Amino acid sequence: MAATDRWVSLDIVRGLTVAAMLLVNNPGSWDAIYPPLEHAPWHGWTPTDLIFPFFLFIVGITTEISLTRRATLGASDSAIRQRILVRGALIVLFGLLLTAFPFFPLTRLTEIRIPGVLQRIGVCYAIGALLSWRRTDRAVAVTAAVLLLGYWATLVLVPAPGLAVATIDQPDQTIAAYLDRALLGRHLWATSKTWDPEGPLSTIPAIGTVLLGVLTARLAGRAPTLAHRLNTLFGLGAVAIVVGLCWNWVLPINKNLWTSSYVVFTAGAAATVLATVTWIAESHGLAPWGRPFATFGTNPMLAFLGSGLMARLIGSVITIPADHGRVSLQQAIYWRGFASWASPVNASLLYAVSFVLLWYLILHHCERRGWFIKV
Repeated sequence: MAATDRWVSLDIVRGLTVAAMLLVNNPGSWDAIYPPLEHAPWHGWTPTDLIFPFFLFIVGITTEISLTRRATLGASDSAIRQRILVRGALIVLFGLLLTAFPFFPLTRLTEIRIPGVLQRIGVCYAIGALLSWRRTDRAVAVTAAVLLLGYWATLVLVPAPGLAVATIDQPDQTIAAYLDRALLGRHLWATSKTWDPEGPLSTIPAIGTVLLGVLTARLAGRAPTLAHRLNTLFGLGAVAIVVGLCWNWVLPINKNLWTSSYVVFTAGAAATVLATVTWIAESHGLAPWGRPFATFGTNPMLAFLGSGLMARLIGSVITIPADHGRVSLQQAIYWRGFASWASPVNASLLYAVSFVLLWYLILHHCERRGWFIKV
């Protein structure tokens, strides 16, 4: 795969991931959700727990492709590193602005949650890109192994102050939770209050997810034919899934802690999905089913920011009169448009599907107009 080629299958997988994110983040009611569309409470995983690591794995792939392309076009190493830092900072800034929106009351700023999805993506992108750029495959692999093994040792060997032994079974008693509270104070996830799923310590293995994406891009990119690329992706995916599941016996797969077993398992799942989509799309042509997901995949930042702003507006900012006071526009749409005739769990799912379809129409319009948010 040449540096100038666009990997259409990667756009489709990224689009599938974006669409899945919109689906699980925007149910009609958080009290009525099908189990596969919820996160695992602690240890274990559901399909929803694959979404975020898929994003970071794809970030690793696109990082390798885009930086190689820039170097091929004549960019110097210093210019590339500067670009990495600027891009990472912008992604973090977008995440903070989205968290703070609509910027009132004042506590949205004074007690802003500092970690977040975009914040982690920006940090992991920047560090992963800097660690991998101009490094050999072996160096990148060793770096990823050190991060994952070191994090494993930290989790199971270093107890939080006040505890006799380390634990990963109690969310608020892990060493990661202790550091979350110590470093972030009141700027934590409001739902948990005592720990954050995107906290500082668990960001370390998330960088490993990016590095595994970088390695996958390099190995797949060297494949001389489509068949070789598919063999590479399927082979890497299968090995990583097996290793992750075996590691799960001694270090449970856990999205909130971003355990090392979770990193390897989800990277394998992402490589396998990418291989499957590549086989379907590039062996048989881009079928109609793939085009809508490619639309999501070519404008992911607009989808993330726009859907987040819309959800906040209709979920809390815009209210309308109801029988018992005022309710959010989102509640009114859900109850009058879906829950009035469907069971709660189906109404909630239909609302989420409608939200995804609405954003497909928005992104399709932007695509036709040439409107993209590129960072």
